[in-house]
Amino acid sequence: MTDDPTGGQDRPGRLDVGIVSAGRAGSVLGAAMAIAGHRLVGVTARSEASRERAAVLLPDVPVLPAADVAAEAQLLLLAVPDDVLPGLVAELADSGAIRPGQVVVHVCGRHGTDVLEPAAARGALTLAVHPAMTFTGTSLDLRRLPGCPTAVTAAPALLPLAQAVAIDLGGEPVVVAAADRALYHAALSHGANHLVTLVGQAARMLEEAGVSEPGDYLRPLLEAALGNALAAGESALTGPVARGDAATVRAHTAALGELDQPSQADLLATYAHLARTTAARAVRTGRLAPDAAAAVLDALP
Repeated sequence: MTDDPTGGQDRPGRLDVGIVSAGRAGSVLGAAMAIAGHRLVGVTARSEASRERAAVLLPDVPVLPAADVAAEAQLLLLAVPDDVLPGLVAELADSGAIRPGQVVVHVCGRHGTDVLEPAAARGALTLAVHPAMTFTGTSLDLRRLPGCPTAVTAAPALLPLAQAVAIDLGGEPVVVAAADRALYHAALSHGANHLVTLVGQAARMLEEAGVSEPGDYLRPLLEAALGNALAAGESALTGPVARGDAATVRAHTAALGELDQPSQADLLATYAHLARTTAARAVRTGRLAPDAAAAVLDALP
């Protein structure tokens, strides 16, 4: 194993790998492939931030246009936003850079391999490999990749290859059917991306309440709540909605309604929506009696 992004020539089964592009995910995944012993032959980096990431995580790897990276690569790793991917694949296929036997991998969560059909039509071996991780674009991510659950989608004959790529990235491959990729990605986005919004809102509420370091104040509570939820699911639910404390919920909404800044208007709406959802889920799971839930709902605007 080597930390040299151009090294690994002496290991069997290693490939010439191209990365499009050096975004937060691509730069880290490229470095992971280098650590696994693959040879990095090119990377795209259009923005200044991408060029800086490439310089740090992929030193000495040539920065090239996407078609040139594809032409050099035996394994082409496409790390671009979900909505950008279809156009990029079509562009690369039309350029003639995609060729028979080349491995083309995308790391988007939403798509299976259908989005790579223009490459498959030119004889490429197409794989979808998605680590279930949020990326910072720094070397810290390389420490988080080992053991990371990684969704793999491919034709049955190519699943072993997709699983091997996931392992080279440091992940634990999990097969996800192409038809389930959108739901799979929705789950990750809802659980991780919307969590950031929720935590940000809670921090803003604490700031309004005079707490100067809301992140430090929230950390023990949120880490415990997340750990309990991951271990026990919805049975870990606590708090006034789960207890049917309608008067407390009414006090919460009154306090949020008194915030008069336009930038705070989303706080009450989000609180009320999630309280309704929480009450409904608590009734369905038998944790809250219907009459208690009705009192909670009456307390919401």
